[in-house]
Amino acid sequence: MARGKVQLKRIENPVHRQVTFCKRRMSLLKKANELSVLCDAEIGIIIFSTHGKLYELATKGTMEGLIDRYKTACGDAHSTGGGGDANQSQEFKQEISMLKKEIDLLHKSLRCMLGEGIAGHMTLDELLVLEKNLEMWMYHIRATKMQIMFQEIQSLKNKEGILKAANVFLQEKVVCNRTDCDRFYIME
Repeated sequence: MARGKVQLKRIENPVHRQVTFCKRRMSLLKKANELSVLCDAEIGIIIFSTHGKLYELATKGTMEGLIDRYKTACGDAHSTGGGGDANQSQEFKQEISMLKKEIDLLHKSLRCMLGEGIAGHMTLDELLVLEKNLEMWMYHIRATKMQIMFQEIQSLKNKEGILKAANVFLQEKVVCNRTDCDRFYIME
């Protein structure tokens, strides 16, 4: 029985979307592996899920080796191109500059949290950002602590139930043993 043609549009139901993603990802990886075996080809596949999880397949060697080989092969093609490299280079420089500023701010924040001279080294805006981060961290720490405490309480309740059941069982056993002993004494 033939299947109907599937419409290629985004699946709205998140559960169905996740199931389809898992099934199709596995099919894609299987087909790539089959192509590699049948045709002796080197294949590399990189997949990022909507949750940011990485899935990869390198049929021969490692993914890093395939990426290096790709860069080498594309390097020759890009060197004959032009124009686009200058824009990319400028974007990379801007991103590097932004990341360096963020690292400096994080280093300052870390020094301040460790008590190494807060007042003279940070601006008011930096202190406000640090305060917001500290509040957010405290919230996450408290939430995690409450979750752990709740799990401990549930575990203790489960142990209590087990101990109560064991206690009832042992009490019944003691009562049974006493009635057996009473019968034994009556027979003598």
